[in-house]
Amino acid sequence: MSRVKTRSRSIPAPASRLVACAAVAGAVCAGVLAAPASATATEPVVSRGVTIPAFYTPPTELPAENGALVRTEAMPLGLSIPGLDGRPMPGTATRLMYRSTDSNGEPVAVTGAYIEPSAAWKGGGPRPLVALASGTMGQGDQCAPSFALQHPLTLTGDTLSVGYEALAVYRLLAKGAAVVVTDYVGLGATDRLHTYVNRVDEAHALLDAARAARAVPGASVTAASRTGLYGYSQGGGASAAAAELQQSYAPDVPLSGTYSGAPPADLTAVMKGIDGSALAGALAWSINGFAQSDPDLRAVVDANVNAAGRAALADASTMCVGDAILGYGFTKSNKWTNSGASLGEVIARDPRAQAALDKQRIGTLEPAGPVRLATGVQDDIVPHGQARKLAVDWCGKGGNVTYDAVVLPNLGDKILTNHLAPLITDQGSAVSWLTDRLAGKPATSNCWSMPVQP
Repeated sequence: MSRVKTRSRSIPAPASRLVACAAVAGAVCAGVLAAPASATATEPVVSRGVTIPAFYTPPTELPAENGALVRTEAMPLGLSIPGLDGRPMPGTATRLMYRSTDSNGEPVAVTGAYIEPSAAWKGGGPRPLVALASGTMGQGDQCAPSFALQHPLTLTGDTLSVGYEALAVYRLLAKGAAVVVTDYVGLGATDRLHTYVNRVDEAHALLDAARAARAVPGASVTAASRTGLYGYSQGGGASAAAAELQQSYAPDVPLSGTYSGAPPADLTAVMKGIDGSALAGALAWSINGFAQSDPDLRAVVDANVNAAGRAALADASTMCVGDAILGYGFTKSNKWTNSGASLGEVIARDPRAQAALDKQRIGTLEPAGPVRLATGVQDDIVPHGQARKLAVDWCGKGGNVTYDAVVLPNLGDKILTNHLAPLITDQGSAVSWLTDRLAGKPATSNCWSMPVQP
């Protein structure tokens, strides 16, 4: 089985024939999606000048049960949290690798981190757990959320990553809740590309992280611990999808509440929002991930993406958010296609591709337990309208939904500010709402009082 190297990032040969074969001259393009037989925990990978610890290389064999630990190790946390007077993170971290199941039904190794809080839980019952799904970090392994907890700022001549979820983690730990953070499928773990915004992969990875947390040596959480899901942006989509799939996939996870902020529930609408924006590179991440896992979409991409697009997809596959903003900010995807149509237009006119995106739609199932869904009314990156429609869809299915429209002024078109501002301004309310659910307090749906607009 072969690997090809693109800008120091080790890409599994079949991760996308489009990416691997077109981007690297003379590359060998045969193989399978499993880790190479020679891959062991003693082989670190270098991604854009950053050495990924050997811990992140999956073994060739995985445990039989979803959520089962593959390995753990002590993990130092970043020294302090910006904006909190240099106070250290109030907890002790363990890096972990665990088994999950991907959207094709195959076993997959996922990495992450569990943080045991130093603060006592005062809400009654055993210490609760929050499974946190990070917002968009990128597609390079050096962008993994667990890596960012150890290195809040990764800055080399070739990559820029900021661990912006540290504040949410801090606030949850300060409440006395334990936190487990998933790196998602393929982000950190070096055997495949990250399947960005794949709802099934993300939901499974998040729910299996909650399962894995119970088995971490020294963890105070148990199978009886109330569990909450927390996520914003990509993480909001992951937590929303996990709430929908919990009953069928992980009924053993005692879900007490879910916070879903700015969820990308309708990827067709989201593609239009990010195309030409500061985060245009995220289009490449989504295409890379879906081309890896969905043969129909891979065929459409192979037939429609030009040489410049293939080069951009390969380049972006190793990038973090900072790199993508600097490298592809405000790029329009019509530069990447043979026809000059945008990627959204290409997908919309091909039934196979549209069907692939339709399978990613969140809102077709009733979520388990109470959900708080918040979205900024000015959000033009993950458009407000499609996120609000998710709340409406859930209400129509009988969900216990608390919908909050975050009203802020327009802070600048397509430059991320309208998307990022609610992450901060709503965070305190989100953490408080979720803490109440973990304490066993009931939530009251506002579905029937939800205004038509916003």
